[in-house]
Amino acid sequence: MIMKFLRGLGGGKSEQAAEHEAVDYKGFRIVATPRKGPGGWTTEGVISKEVGENTRSERFIRADTLMTVDEAVAYSVAKAQKIIDEQGDRLFKE
Repeated sequence: MIMKFLRGLGGGKSEQAAEHEAVDYKGFRIVATPRKGPGGWTTEGVISKEVGENTRSERFIRADTLMTVDEAVAYSVAKAQKIIDEQGDRLFKE
């Protein structure tokens, strides 16, 4: 019990973290990665794109939480699509 508490403090990998099937959108790839937190499932994921011979990726995390993992996955994908629509390739500019 103490070890479980200490692991939670350490910010280690959540045992309830979930990575879901990739979604292709406008030449980008979105992978929702919601985690179970005290207030529900988080809204987060990874947006990636092939740029030349390299794959560029950006992780996003939003404050929104949802009650089920399915809702969190759908909302994470929708948020990523909005980020892509707003920023496009600028997402990977240095």
